[in-house]
Parts: sequence; C-alpha cells; structure tokens
Amino acid sequence: MTDTPTVAPDDFRAAVGRLPAGVAVVTLRWRGTDHAATVGSVVSVSLEPSLLLFCVHVDARLRDALDEVDTWAVSVLADDQAPTADWLASAGRPAFDQLARVPHRPAPVSGAAWLDGAAAWFDCRTADVHRAGDHDVVVGSVLAAEQGRAGAGGLVHLRGRVRPVR
Repeated sequence: MTDTPTVAPDDFRAAVGRLPAGVAVVTLRWRGTDHAATVGSVVSVSLEPSLLLFCVHVDARLRDALDEVDTWAVSVLADDQAPTADWLASAGRPAFDQLARVPHRPAPVSGAAWLDGAAAWFDCRTADVHRAGDHDVVVGSVLAAEQGRAGAGGLVHLRGRVRPVR
C-alpha cells in the first residue's frame, strides 16, 4: 500500500483560488451581540427539504457561537458590497459592534442580521455539523428566504480578491 500524496497548503491555496466562490455573510445573535463572518462557501444542498451549508474555521468566534445558537442568517452579497465583505473578513475586527457601520435589519425567524442591499437572504436552523479538516461544515434547514432588488448582481472570490459579477 502506498502513502496518500499530500499537497503543500500554499500550492492548494493557489490552485483553489482559481475556483470562483460566491461571497456571503453569515450572522447570528449570541449572548446579546451580533456576530458576522464573510464566507465563500455557501452552497445549496437540497430543494426538498430546503437546505444550505456553509463552512467555518473551527477556531472562529462564529463557530463557538454555533454550539449555543441553532439559528443563523445568510446575506448573499450584491455586486456593490465588496467593502462589507472585506470588513467582515478582516482579522482583528472587534467582537462587539461589528455591524455598527453595516445597515441591517433582523431576519424574521432567527433575529440575526440580514444586511441591507443584499442580493438574497436566508434564515436557517442548524440541522447538522460535520468536521472537515480545520473547518466545520454547517448544514441548515432554510426557514425563510427572500430576494433582493431585481438588478442586483453578486460577488465572487477569485484569485484572492472579491470581484463583482453583474
């Protein structure tokens, strides 16, 4: 039996950076505070039942919160929301008032933030969590969904940058 070959993390990161990924923000309310994170891993899993998944690093504050909070929201960012994506992806941003400069409203079920101007929104309840290396895959049942303005484009993460798609 031969050993499974491994790929150097930098080589993997460079190659996978060529795979366009939609950009969204996952939010939740934990201990009376809004928490948010930019993610490039939101995926539709199933229509019946309606399921979405996203991936979160095991050391992220958002991941810690998911142990206590089972409802969360997703805002699929529109093509003009790159500054929001960058802000909510920046390391060292404050744990409190992350959304103070981001217009938002409460989602109808979870009460987590839906970011104003997004292309679409989802309200979800965690159905399952699976460990996958240094990330967890969080699968959620969709409790509510809405579309943004008809002409809204989206954002993709490609080659280390957030780019608009219209």
